[in-house]
Order: sequence, then C-alpha cells, then structure tokens
Amino acid sequence: MGFLKEFIIIDDDAINNKICRKIIEKAFPGVGIADFTDPQLGFDYVAEKYTTGDTGKAILLLDITMPVLDAWGFLELFEGLSDSAKERVKIHILSSSVNKDDMARAQSNRNVEYYLIKPLTTESINLIVHVLERRLGMTAI
Repeated sequence: MGFLKEFIIIDDDAINNKICRKIIEKAFPGVGIADFTDPQLGFDYVAEKYTTGDTGKAILLLDITMPVLDAWGFLELFEGLSDSAKERVKIHILSSSVNKDDMARAQSNRNVEYYLIKPLTTESINLIVHVLERRLGMTAI
C-alpha cells in the first residue's frame, strides 16, 4: 500500500457523495473513503485525524456551494490547521460551478490543488492521483 490512505468527500449532496464513492472504489479498491454531507463534521474529522500522528495522505474533494459552511469558509478553517495537516490533506474543489470567479478564487488559494467540474470521473480521479504520485516521486496506492 502506498502513501495515499484515504479519500474524503465533503458535499451536502448525498447522491453526489455516493457517486464519488463508487468511482473511487472502482478506481482504487481497498482505499479508505470518508464522506460528509455536513462540512463542519468533515472539517472536524480532518482536524482530528490529520493534525496528529502520521496517518498518510488524503485527497479531499470539496464542493463549493453548501449551506452554513461553504468551501471558502472551510478553506479559512483549514488554513488554521498545522502545516503537517495541510501537507497531508490535498484539497480538490469538485463543483458544478463553471463560474470563472470561483475558479480563480480556488486557484489563488494555496491549499487547493485542482478545480474539478462535476461529475467526478474515473479519468479525473486517476489524473489527480497520478499528478500527486509524480510530484512526490512515489506510488500513491
């Protein structure tokens, strides 16, 4: 097993989370998957699991538009986490928004790796894992 231990999906749409889970399970059988329809619970999970110890790396798929805590609020909270937590969790925006302002805002955030348009596909999940592997020079899964 490589360094990538988990995918985390944070989206208030339970159907999207199910679709993402199925795509990830098909592409990477046996990898951990956690999904949250409540972004605060998702943040709490990340803060608790990835701020202490060496839990490996995670790819987090984050929706933009969610009630109470949207992606921008989540990213503000995430910025307050330790550097080691930010190093272990790689955030990718997964949104149906094609708004250029959203894309530019995501690109300008140092904690966002990529901006993906829904729906998640096997090709897009393989691409982000492959890029992470190349950047780190090791096998992810």
